[in-house]
Amino acid sequence: MSELKEYKFNELYTMSSGISSKPEQAGHGFPFVSFSTVFNNYFLPDTLHELMDTSKQEQEKHSIQKGDILLTRTSETIDELGMSCVALKDYPKATFSGFVKRLRPTQKNITYDKYMGFYLRSKFFRKTMTNNAFITLRASLNEAIFSYLHLYLPDYQTQKKIGDFLHLLSTKIELNQRINAELESMAKTLYDYWFVQFDFPNEKGKPYKSAGGKMVWNEELKREIPLGWEVGKIGEFGEFKNGINYDPSIQGDVDAKIINIRNMSSSNLFVSQHELDTITLEKKNVDKYLVTDNDILIARSGIPGATRILFEYAENTIYCGFIIRFQVNNANNKNYLLYFLKGMEKNSKSSSGGTIMPNINQETLKRMIVLMPNEQIISKFNSFISPIFEQINSKAKESQTLTELRDWLLPMLMNGQVRVS
Repeated sequence: MSELKEYKFNELYTMSSGISSKPEQAGHGFPFVSFSTVFNNYFLPDTLHELMDTSKQEQEKHSIQKGDILLTRTSETIDELGMSCVALKDYPKATFSGFVKRLRPTQKNITYDKYMGFYLRSKFFRKTMTNNAFITLRASLNEAIFSYLHLYLPDYQTQKKIGDFLHLLSTKIELNQRINAELESMAKTLYDYWFVQFDFPNEKGKPYKSAGGKMVWNEELKREIPLGWEVGKIGEFGEFKNGINYDPSIQGDVDAKIINIRNMSSSNLFVSQHELDTITLEKKNVDKYLVTDNDILIARSGIPGATRILFEYAENTIYCGFIIRFQVNNANNKNYLLYFLKGMEKNSKSSSGGTIMPNINQETLKRMIVLMPNEQIISKFNSFISPIFEQINSKAKESQTLTELRDWLLPMLMNGQVRVS
C-alpha cells in the first residue's frame, strides 16, 4: 500500500487569473475555455468549440498547457466553488475565462494530471475546499483559500496507475455520450425528413414529396400538406395535467420518486431514473401524479418548453408542479407528438430581453395546431425510432453503471483499500 504524503497545494502549483474579455470579443477568434466548460468536465474536451478574439499577449499570459488545472473562481454557492477541470494536452492560442483560476504545476513527478482530475472532484477534496471557502455575496476562490489547501497524495507511479485506470472508465462513458448524441441527432433528422420536408417513404419506398406525392393547401397552417393528413388541436390527442405541489414538512406513508426541473435539464431526451429525489407522501397524492408509458413531460417554467420522456421508471414515480404531463390517448402517436412538442424548445431560449417564452401553461399547449399523419406512416416511423431509443437507453444504463463503479472505486483507490495491479 502506497503511503499518502501531505503537500501544500500552493507549493506544487501557481495560481493565475483568466482573461477579462469584452462582449465584442466573444464568438470568433481562438479557442476559449468558459466557466461552463470547466464546471461540467473533469478534463478539458479534446476540441474547444467556444471562441474568443484574443491578442498574442493575452494568449501567452492566459495560456493552457498540459497538466494545468482550471478551477471555477466564483459561484452562487460554496458547493459549486472550485470545481476542477484538467488539461491533458497543450491548447495552442487558447485562453480561459476570468471566472476561472488556472493552477500550473511547478514540479514534475509529484502530481499526475489524470489522477488530479479525479482527486480534485472527489468527495474528500470537495469537502476540504468548501471548509476553507467563504461567502460574501457570492462564494469566491482566491489566493488566501489556495494557501490553506493541502493535498494528500500517493507516490507518482501509484497516481499514474489509478489515474490511467479511472480515465479509461471515463473515456468509455464519454464515448457512450457521443454515441447517444449522434443517435438523438439521427432520430431528429428522421423526424424532420419525414414530417417537415414530407419525404417519408411512399408505397414504392421513395420520398413522398420529392417523388411527386400529392400535396394540398391547408388554410390553418398556411402551407401545403400531404393528401389525407389531418390537422387538429393537440389537446384532442391527449390530456394535459400539472404536477404536484407539496409541503415537504407533511409526511405521508408512501415513498415516491419525483421528477424535478433539474432532471429535465440534465438530459436532451430521456429523464434519468438514477437522479430522482425520493419524497414521502400520502398514497392518494402519489396516485394522482403517477407517470405512465404514454406520458410526455413538458417543463412549465425554469426551462419552459423542454420536453422529455421516461424509458424505464420505478414504481411510484411522480412529477413536480413545474412540469406538465401530456398523456397521449393513442400510444402509437407518442413518438411523433414527442418531436412535435420538442419543436417548442427552440422558441424558449433566452434573448437579450429575457426568455421568449417565459412560461408555458396547459391552455397554450391545448390550442397548438398539430398536423397528424395517418396511422400507417406513424407506425413505420416508430419502427425506425424505437430501436434508436433502445440503443440510447442501453448506452445510458451502461454509462450509469460505469459512473457508479468509478465513484465507488475512487475513494478506495485513493486510500489504498484497492490497488490497480
